Amino acid sequence: MTERVIISGFGGQGALTIGQIIAALHLSKGKNVTWMPSYGAEMRGGTANCSVIASDAVIGSPLITKNADVLILLNNPSVDKFLPAAAPGGSVIINTSIVSKEIDRSDINLIKIDATNISVELNNPKVQNMVMLGGYLRLHPEFTDAEIEGVLMDKFGQKAAKLLPLNMQAIERGKK
Repeated sequence: MTERVIISGFGGQGALTIGQIIAALHLSKGKNVTWMPSYGAEMRGGTANCSVIASDAVIGSPLITKNADVLILLNNPSVDKFLPAAAPGGSVIINTSIVSKEIDRSDINLIKIDATNISVELNNPKVQNMVMLGGYLRLHPEFTDAEIEGVLMDKFGQKAAKLLPLNMQAIERGKK
């Protein structure tokens, strides 16, 4: 089993955090994992993306230039840049609150999530990345709530304990 994931959006949307959590979840299952971030010097508001590869085998290169199994796209420029890298039969998860571009590929599993608006409904726009993570986790029912909570606690420390119920609620909304 090898899965190649690209997550992309504006700096500040949490794309790199989504990637770190995905990597940690696969690592917790004993997979070989790479996480490779890429972002501009301007960070917040600029482009930020990362790739995650999880595999049972040794990973030869952390680069994903084509045949990504999953794309998580948080804005229109990310659609332009990364949609061609989606493997036929792969999944593309888009934030329809922000992505207005028409996705006209019939060879992919398109998952549309109104993530920003859902996060506003949850009274915290900062959890839109957790909503999008929920879309990814819908593809991976092997990750239990306990494993997800454990990774969030490791990632966010003491802040996680206070925000864990909200983050898990956001993830559940994204799964639906």
